[in-house]
Amino acid sequence: MVFLIAVLAITLVMSIVTFGLYASDKKRAGSGAWRIKESTLFICGFLMGGIGAALAMKFLRHKTKHMSFKILVPLAILINLAVIAAVVYFFVM
Repeated sequence: MVFLIAVLAITLVMSIVTFGLYASDKKRAGSGAWRIKESTLFICGFLMGGIGAALAMKFLRHKTKHMSFKILVPLAILINLAVIAAVVYFFVM
């Protein structure tokens, strides 16, 4: 049970961090400032921040026209959910 709580806490924190990175990148895009690398946004999504990335894309309407984001963000969510399912299967059951 401790592992599940830890993974859920990590998912929450990484989703908040990822959402914040997307918000910061959108703000920087409008002002012409230095941008956050797309690879950084992808890495954060795959490191348990996929839900935050998807929420940022939906609510901030940022990176929604890029095909790579349309494909990789849902893939990140699937991998994040698979990690949670694995923790439930191996450590909770």
